[in-house]
Amino acid sequence: MSNTRLTHLDDTGAARMVDVSQKDVTTRTASASGSVYMEPATLKLIEEGQAKKGDVLGTARIAGIMAAKRTHELIPLCHPLALSKVTVEFEPVTTDARIDVTASVKLDGKTGVEMEALTAVSVACLTIYDMCKAVDRAMRISNIRVTHKSGGKSGTYQAD
Repeated sequence: MSNTRLTHLDDTGAARMVDVSQKDVTTRTASASGSVYMEPATLKLIEEGQAKKGDVLGTARIAGIMAAKRTHELIPLCHPLALSKVTVEFEPVTTDARIDVTASVKLDGKTGVEMEALTAVSVACLTIYDMCKAVDRAMRISNIRVTHKSGGKSGTYQAD
């Protein structure tokens, strides 16, 4: 851990929004990923477009994009950001009966977009669950994490 000081706490330990007014505007990107594990029959239903509620992945993509744009309303102390790009992608993995979800976010600004990428992935995964829970309540969401981050003073991070 390179920085052990929590930036969202002031000297007294009270929560605060970080002041980014003195930071430089740079291009900032972040990607996050996660997975939804399910029964093989549920994955087949999604891939064939036969889910009762409709287009699962299309709906999850829109939900993830909308969530990224509203992260500041969901996560306390996050700054509202004018995002320039949000993508949400899906990769079905039949050997493990799962769908891997990846979100990427970009902006030119004074603060990073890791939380927006994580929020997009989380809500996309939750939407998959919601749309398929009637046929598979045992679905499991896991492995949500930041996989890449660039821009700003702390530079680039790439997950193993």
